[in-house]
Amino acid sequence: MNPALVRQIWHLLEPVHASLYYAPEAHAEAAALGFDVNTRWPSYFAWRSAPLGAAGPELVAATYFSFSPAMIGQHVPSIWDTATPGDVLAARQRAVDATLRARLGDLIGSPELAEAAALARRAAEAAVTAGRPLAAANADLPCPDEPHLALWHAATVLREHRGDGHVAALLAAGLDPVEALVSFAAVGAAPVEVFASRGWTAEEWSAARERLAERGWIGPDGLATPLGREGRDAVEARTDELATGPWQALGQAATGRLAQLVMPAMLGVVRSGILPAQSTLGIKPRA
Repeated sequence: MNPALVRQIWHLLEPVHASLYYAPEAHAEAAALGFDVNTRWPSYFAWRSAPLGAAGPELVAATYFSFSPAMIGQHVPSIWDTATPGDVLAARQRAVDATLRARLGDLIGSPELAEAAALARRAAEAAVTAGRPLAAANADLPCPDEPHLALWHAATVLREHRGDGHVAALLAAGLDPVEALVSFAAVGAAPVEVFASRGWTAEEWSAARERLAERGWIGPDGLATPLGREGRDAVEARTDELATGPWQALGQAATGRLAQLVMPAMLGVVRSGILPAQSTLGIKPRA
């Protein structure tokens, strides 16, 4: 399997999945459940954690990895006092339905979207979820029948499968959660200010930068050294390798076909303007 294709399909499916966290239709569903929508975090933690059940802060911090436990503790487990995981999952599906219907237009109900959903579902069902808790939790949920919802469900299983593997790659590289973000910012994945959304204090960020400087990963200017860039490239390459399984099972030709089919859906979400211009994912092709 071509690693570039594995990375490309992530780039194409991620906006479809991420639409949930930014769409006004999702905010409306969250507000109806009783969540404060003046900030996106209460609903974000609810939407993403609900497949785990009424997860506590330790479990959420462990699976999300890069968020400050203190920030998570501001929202978890209190989100479950607002709505049960079951209620959140039902609202999540309604939110995805409304979000995608508003942005995919004539793609809804089209043969092309149905084919894309079928291919994505085959890949998701082939994903081995051992050691990948967020992927497993979403894979345990029933796949909806409607193609646009099935596509979103499959995209979510696959992105969490990749994310769980990314955590493994970071741990293997000896990076703790805040070091993972500091090293990513140092290679220019996104401005440091964007990573503030993960809730680490200036003191925690500075201490992580000092630890990375001691390892030779970051220079006095705060930017990655050649060793730091090599280390981050190795993390990304290992993440791609660990994400290959579902696509290897689907096959290169079918994966390429899915990339072609899902492009209009991705563009529909991106062109709607609901996604931020920059994110902590640092989505861009590897050199």
